Amino acid sequence: MSENPPTFLGCFRDVFVDSHLVLPVKAPQESGVQANITVGCSDKDKCIESPCQNRGRCVSQGWRRHMCECHRPYEGNNCAEEYITARFGSKDLESYAVFSLDDDPGDSLIISMFLRTRQSSGLLLILANSTSQYLRLWLEKGKVKIQVNNFETLVGQSAVSDGHFHLVTLKLERTAATLFQSARSQGFMPIRPVEVHPGDLVFVGGLPDSRVSASFGGYFKGCVQDLRINSKRLQFYPIATPVESYNLQELIGVAEGCSSDNACAINPCLNGGVCYSMWDDFICNCPPSTAGQRCEEVKWCELSPCPATAVCQPLSQGFECLSNVTFQLESSVLHFHSNGNIKRSLTSVSFSFRTRQPAATLLYAQKDSDYLIVYLLNSHLVMELHKDALTVSVQSQGPISDGEWHMVKLSMDNQTLNSKWMMAVDGGREELSKSSGGDLGFLREGADIFLGGLSLDSGVNLSGCLGPVEIGGLLLPFHLDTELNLPRPQEEQFVRTNSNAAPRFGCWGATVCSPNPCQNEGLCDDLFDLHQCTCSPEWTGPLCKDPADPCISNPCIYGACTNLPGGFKCICEPGYGGEQCEAEVDICENSNCSYGATCLKGLQSYTCLCPQNLTGQYCELPQLPVATCQGTRWNYNCFNGGNCSEADNACYCLPGFTGQW
Repeated sequence: MSENPPTFLGCFRDVFVDSHLVLPVKAPQESGVQANITVGCSDKDKCIESPCQNRGRCVSQGWRRHMCECHRPYEGNNCAEEYITARFGSKDLESYAVFSLDDDPGDSLIISMFLRTRQSSGLLLILANSTSQYLRLWLEKGKVKIQVNNFETLVGQSAVSDGHFHLVTLKLERTAATLFQSARSQGFMPIRPVEVHPGDLVFVGGLPDSRVSASFGGYFKGCVQDLRINSKRLQFYPIATPVESYNLQELIGVAEGCSSDNACAINPCLNGGVCYSMWDDFICNCPPSTAGQRCEEVKWCELSPCPATAVCQPLSQGFECLSNVTFQLESSVLHFHSNGNIKRSLTSVSFSFRTRQPAATLLYAQKDSDYLIVYLLNSHLVMELHKDALTVSVQSQGPISDGEWHMVKLSMDNQTLNSKWMMAVDGGREELSKSSGGDLGFLREGADIFLGGLSLDSGVNLSGCLGPVEIGGLLLPFHLDTELNLPRPQEEQFVRTNSNAAPRFGCWGATVCSPNPCQNEGLCDDLFDLHQCTCSPEWTGPLCKDPADPCISNPCIYGACTNLPGGFKCICEPGYGGEQCEAEVDICENSNCSYGATCLKGLQSYTCLCPQNLTGQYCELPQLPVATCQGTRWNYNCFNGGNCSEADNACYCLPGFTGQW
């Protein structure tokens, strides 16, 4: 018996039976005569009611009809049905699916799927015939990688291993391959044509042979949804809406849905962290003193593990307490050993120091006949390494015992047995050893390491300061482990062993300014084991004992001051004498008036009164005889027209002139 035809959808008007109007007619609702019948004939567009779900696009198909164009991965008349996701690698199990092709896709081959994974590697899909695998897709470093015909290879630009769904599309045309991710091109390459035939197989997520799968990163762990070749589906689990799909041959270890493994089941969070599960991942809520994905990084320095005399330095797996330490000739040296767990190569030594000693031992390390020594000689820094009967040495270019801090780096110029050693001071020019030597591997276990000297009576102990000292990046700690608030957790360590030593932490020089050596209120500056006096303007010299300018105080009372080396000299005014012109003297007592002349005192000078036979300022010249008017000298001795009188041997001057001549 045939099924009943579908009910009529449409409008009737003026329906008469035996001349009686049947439709439209009003009938009581409780009569049951009519159902789902309304008055009128509405042609309202069905798309106005937005019948398409999941962002599907409604397309009107005429009177009271519509069609929904669905976005992937949705299907159905109203886009309400979603393609069922397949979960691969749940609980890290091996899983794969096999489909067979039953048609010829043609010259253009488009493979597309939704992927969700946090795995950086794994096999996605392989197309194979009876003789070869001619198309491969797999993950490598989180990116999709494609290989066509065992030859041409293309890698996507963006990673897809972030735990979100990504639409991956591979388009193969006759001679070109293009990879898309969410409709964005990820790359293009020319290829040889791909031949796809009915009967070829599609492997998804892996291959039956686990060893072959391992060569592509192993089995895929994640989810695949809405897998298609061209427009034809490869359904792991069919949906209710009939769609054209290839035949599923095998489904091994694949689960329905996209569930997540419980990553918190193994308690991955360390140091008291609380685990919260995410899709195929977890997140740790770490205590305040920890960090890292698994709270594996302890913020040790926030726990205040160091004494007050040190600064905490965090390490990747622990911490160190850094400080400076003062060595004095009467102090003991510091002794260290390895803890026996050092595995790294020891190819460098770094430290900082300050001293004014021209000769001292800074570091000495020895095991059997091998030794390393770093010392000062004639204010130059010297490093000497003796290993396997060979000696390597290198020296600083200039003297560095100047009381200032200096940073020293000793390192191998390469990591081979034939490496030379380099010395760099304060980041300057690198000095290179003349010969080659090995590393410091003999310090890893059983070696004695000393800082500040060899012994108390060695005569070469350091008087000065050392900053942090590292060998191969490992600190030689100045503090004992018992002085720390927390034990150091790092595996590789050097350990201080002599608990009887009492180092003075910080950098302290001699008390060169107490008592103050600077005189005349000079200020003393401590230059580390050396002082410098800052004098007032009136004083100079190393101790401010010497006057800066003897004349600045006007020491000459009645005279002019002149600076001389080491003192001054006064040039006195007339009438005064003494070193500072302080004494009044008789101005005529030491006059220059010649014998027979009389000194006449003035206010600040004197005048000489000459006898008749002398003349001049100091009566030092003889008086000329009086001339006569006779001979050629007549009128000669009277000037300006004066007349000479022989009678009285005198000149008579014209009006306006006077004087003897």
